[in-house]
Amino acid sequence: MRKVRAKVRFKGRVQGVGFRHFTTLQARSNELTGWVRNLGNGDVEAVFEGRESAIRRTLEECRQGAPSGEVAELLIDWEEFQNEFVSFEIRY
Repeated sequence: MRKVRAKVRFKGRVQGVGFRHFTTLQARSNELTGWVRNLGNGDVEAVFEGRESAIRRTLEECRQGAPSGEVAELLIDWEEFQNEFVSFEIRY
């Protein structure tokens, strides 16, 4: 399966609701690497690396199942796999 990198911006009610933690759990369970962080404008930004199908599954899980959160919009930039990370983490 093809490996890729996705830079993602989540918009909506995604801060202060456990969204970064939920995203981290989903990414790790789908064997992805990268990071997730809050932005000053209320959005959440993430970079995922791994199998394209696993990234798509993780994004769908985040869109549908984030507790108390609501993803109103999802912006995705697909890029070449860079093998930059060894795990998935929350950045501050």
